[in-house]
Amino acid sequence: MRETELNPQTITEAIRHRRTVKPKFFDDRSIDESIIQEMLTNANWAPTHGMTEPWRFHVFAGDARKRLAEFLAATYKELTPPEQFKPNKYEGMSQNALLAQVVIVIGMKRQEIEKISELDELMAVACAVQNMHITAASHGVGAFWSTNVAAVSDQMRDFVGLGPKDRALGLFYLGYPAGDWPAGQRESIDSKVQWIRH
Repeated sequence: MRETELNPQTITEAIRHRRTVKPKFFDDRSIDESIIQEMLTNANWAPTHGMTEPWRFHVFAGDARKRLAEFLAATYKELTPPEQFKPNKYEGMSQNALLAQVVIVIGMKRQEIEKISELDELMAVACAVQNMHITAASHGVGAFWSTNVAAVSDQMRDFVGLGPKDRALGLFYLGYPAGDWPAGQRESIDSKVQWIRH
């Protein structure tokens, strides 16, 4: 094997091991900061059209999670019409950030000259999040990317100090699962692919 080659089986296993684990299923074990740093560094190696590297991450840990939780609940209440307001969702907004050991606010930094399309930048950030998610799973850390109304709002953008042309793209909740690592399943890829040969 040449030095530039990796073990395809290991890569495949890492991808298929990734799971979504919601905060209510986390236990209270702390996550070593070196794992978070590795996740962020791997996110930084996502593909990026024009080398804009548009991903931005704001990491909330410790007591800062309470401030985030209060902001989320208040923003949900502010943005939700009374007839659509759900007390259980409001309660979740108040609690999820405290159930997680770390919460990362995901942002997209818009290029000043806007040479690269916003869609390209959004896709780049999504790739960065996938890198983080696979890295977390490889350490046994559960993760959940939430895109609720407060998490992607202009209020969230302003809360973390992003610019007016930038976007808040959700929250990445992190914690160790309280139980066994979740099983996963997918339908066959065959029904989702068309091969065009002529």
